[in-house]
Amino acid sequence: MQHLFESALPQMLSRAKPAIAATPPVANASTLDKKKKVPKLDHFISARDYTGAITMLEFSKAIGKNDHEAQMWLGYTSFHLGDYRKSMQIYESMLQDANCDPLINLYLACCYFFLGMYKESDEAAQRGPTCKLQNRLLFHLSHKFNDEKRLMGYHQNLQDVIEDQLSLASIHYLRSHYQEAIDIYKRILLENRDFLAINVYVAMCYYKLDYYDVSQEVLAVYLQHFPDSLIAINLKAWRLSALQAFPSLLDAIPEARLNLVIFHLRNDDIIAAFNLMKDVEPSTPQEYILKGIVNATLGQDQESRDHLKIAQQYFQLVGGSASECDTIPGRQCMASCFFLLKQFDDVLIYLNSIKGYFYNDDTFNYNYGQAKVAAGAYEEAEDILLLVQNDKFKSEYAYLSHLAKHHEQEAEIGVGAVLEDGNIERVVQFIAMGQFLYSAKAFDVLERLDPNPDYWEGKRGACIGILQQIISGEESEDCFRDIIALLRTTSNPQVEYILRIIKKVRPLQGKTGTPFEIVK
Repeated sequence: MQHLFESALPQMLSRAKPAIAATPPVANASTLDKKKKVPKLDHFISARDYTGAITMLEFSKAIGKNDHEAQMWLGYTSFHLGDYRKSMQIYESMLQDANCDPLINLYLACCYFFLGMYKESDEAAQRGPTCKLQNRLLFHLSHKFNDEKRLMGYHQNLQDVIEDQLSLASIHYLRSHYQEAIDIYKRILLENRDFLAINVYVAMCYYKLDYYDVSQEVLAVYLQHFPDSLIAINLKAWRLSALQAFPSLLDAIPEARLNLVIFHLRNDDIIAAFNLMKDVEPSTPQEYILKGIVNATLGQDQESRDHLKIAQQYFQLVGGSASECDTIPGRQCMASCFFLLKQFDDVLIYLNSIKGYFYNDDTFNYNYGQAKVAAGAYEEAEDILLLVQNDKFKSEYAYLSHLAKHHEQEAEIGVGAVLEDGNIERVVQFIAMGQFLYSAKAFDVLERLDPNPDYWEGKRGACIGILQQIISGEESEDCFRDIIALLRTTSNPQVEYILRIIKKVRPLQGKTGTPFEIVK
């Protein structure tokens, strides 16, 4: 499953101050003079009132005051309000001037980056001057391009300054190195306790490590100062009151709907998740991905080819898009698309390219192991599946059956060894492993090579072992055909007796317990 909680990373949210004081001051000459004073731009900037700053800058532009400095501030304030497209247009216009400061290329590259235009961002950043901002930006782009060699090169250029260290911590977070990110954040907080937003980042790392109580304690530090923070409330709701908090946030922040869908998926409420997403017209990669996941989950649960087809199309749209094709989520989407198409060699191409980022991720290893099994790489699949720690996954039939494929392959190899040299010790190993079907096949081979009564007894015992496994639900009823075919190669009178018993095995009707019983 694709997890989208990363899309709700904390951001600095602009807040406009009230335009009217709660208690109007008494009018006098002094206050009247103050009212006549027009607030200056630096007042809005220092108060992080970017809406007010833009209003003032747009007014100045309307009356003909649109100098270079005003354009710079308009690009800056638009960027900090999250209007990256407007900021991009301003910087692109400024770069039409041949005498424009090359630093504007870096500001434009930042806009491209937040718009998901990574190739354009890289090209613009390369045109900018060599500086710490350029290095940080190229560091993040290297991660987006999954270029490990290039990433390490820019990593070496990072310095022990707050901006560089925050960039390093964010890359650790994106690579699932949560403890390394926590160490950096804590070190910064020790020297800068007024950087309260970092507490939210730390809380998110602890959440990803499943230390929910610690996450809530750290988050409380931030909420004491900003109790109305939508991002912090969004994170808190994951642990304490998702069903109460998320619905009230659906119209306030886009991530709330996505997170509520993920909450339902994690609690196996597929219908609730589907109902929340069915009327959503996706416009962002995260929404396309989640639509794909919901349809894939519902399709698998209800064996609906229509939903699986829709899911495959959504995954292909994201994975094949120019902005996402080289990102980790984009490659996950292409892997998911090919998984649904049962093209497992193609699945492995994409999963192999990103496996370094998901070494300890149970969901990734579960899917990766299944793809390895489907491609016939049983030994590698076993190593990957054994990395899974989630008890729910480990108890599923799909997990156990895929894990058993490696042992079945060993059994097949063992049957071949029996054909070559009558290796009876290998057959005993099958019995010890509970692989009765392969034991029966091996004894059948030995019996045909040498009509030794001991081989018949071994085959008979293995066939009875298979029958017991079918009755207890450990083996598929398809094995009945294998038992019958193996028994009919022997002319011993006991064969008919065993076959009569097999014919009396019937499925249980409306009862709990073993799925089959022997009718007397």
